[in-house]
Amino acid sequence: MAYIGKTPVVGNFQICDAISVVNGQAAYTLQVGGANVIPESANHMIVSLNGVIQKPGSSFTVSGSTMTFASNLATGDSIDFVQILGNVLDIGAPSDATVTTAKLGDSAVTTAKINDGAITSAKINSSVGLGITEADQWRWTASFTGNAIPVTSNWERNDTSFDKIGTGMTESSGIFTFPSTGIYYITSRAYLSLNSNSRYNELAIQLSTNGGSSYSVIADTYTHISNNASDTTYANAFVNAIIDVTNTTNFKVSIKVTNADVNTSWEGNTNVSSNSTTFIRLGDTWWQIENG
Repeated sequence: MAYIGKTPVVGNFQICDAISVVNGQAAYTLQVGGANVIPESANHMIVSLNGVIQKPGSSFTVSGSTMTFASNLATGDSIDFVQILGNVLDIGAPSDATVTTAKLGDSAVTTAKINDGAITSAKINSSVGLGITEADQWRWTASFTGNAIPVTSNWERNDTSFDKIGTGMTESSGIFTFPSTGIYYITSRAYLSLNSNSRYNELAIQLSTNGGSSYSVIADTYTHISNNASDTTYANAFVNAIIDVTNTTNFKVSIKVTNADVNTSWEGNTNVSSNSTTFIRLGDTWWQIENG
């Protein structure tokens, strides 16, 4: 905290050097170890004169390092001691391990506020976790047919009903990079159509832990289209996974689709999230929690 003028001395109890009374003198300089000291105020001092504790403000005053009695002292008077208490109105910094749960007020510790993607006003250490700090959703803007391992084009962030929380994912040719380490929940939805039969249609989440050199399917699902008429038939597929992202350089994700009939259309739309992949950071990675 900044102060105008002298910074308060907190809890610094000092006994001033012995003061010799001068006949007919009321003002005396306060020193500790030969150096001038400045009390917070007369109320932050205990002064004993001739064995009697003096009343601050009326029996004596203080200005800077000068203490002035209400009347001149005379030969034979004795200033027994002057004790400076420091800033008794401020408890100062508590000692280590002295603030217990019982000392905290209800709802006194707050989580972070997120303002335009930036975390502010966090009163909980980041190792505890600050709730959902990243949420992002991407979709395909155009339809396509056939297999895509992975889906590399026509990706856009949802700009119709939601933008993002936090920094958001980075996408390049269908490869998604995480903005920070943590536990992420990923869910993908596929909407597809065909005017004939397709015995399988696969939607899968692929993960790379070596910077994109190779990918493994970590979650997949299958749906089929059975069409006994000439009209178009539609189907949906959903898949999800939870990933512990411990390194944002090595961990990358992509979406894979395959089908039995390469004429199957995977529907895309720039205004509606017909096909979408959502990324939500649930909290810190276990590595962060265990290592602080």
